[in-house]
Amino acid sequence: MVLVPDARDVAPRLVTGAFILNSGLEMLRADEATVETVHGMAATAYPFLRQLSAERFTRLVACSEVAVGGVLLAPFVPTRLAGLALTGFSGGLVGLYLRLPGMRRPGSLRPTPEGMALAKDAWMLGIGLGFLTAPCRRRAAASRSRRAAARRHHGRCHCPCHFH
Repeated sequence: MVLVPDARDVAPRLVTGAFILNSGLEMLRADEATVETVHGMAATAYPFLRQLSAERFTRLVACSEVAVGGVLLAPFVPTRLAGLALTGFSGGLVGLYLRLPGMRRPGSLRPTPEGMALAKDAWMLGIGLGFLTAPCRRRAAASRSRRAAARRHHGRCHCPCHFH
């Protein structure tokens, strides 16, 4: 049985997925200056990334973006799983914003003009967290089925288990 996303999840999945997929496809074709800039920013925020070459790191990020975008766009992927992928990915981007010098105003979470491009990635984190709170459709359907069976049973019996 294939479950399609709830109607309320379709628009954010499509828009966010298309945005991230496009970013990944563009990054796969990045020039040397972009590759060095992306790696330099990431290595400043997360020093352990200096171990990777700029080309390898940028390719990994690009492939991750393509994968996350694809997961969001694939209707057969449950929304909660898509939310997990989006939350992990966007959490790293928000981490960049929080860790890079000059992105935030002193003593504040408010972005500087230079930080605006990274600060806007917080909307993806919010969408991902929202997807994680989506009801599990199988559990919800089973619960509805149990409640309906109980109503049918108690509507015609005289057992003391429920007082109406």
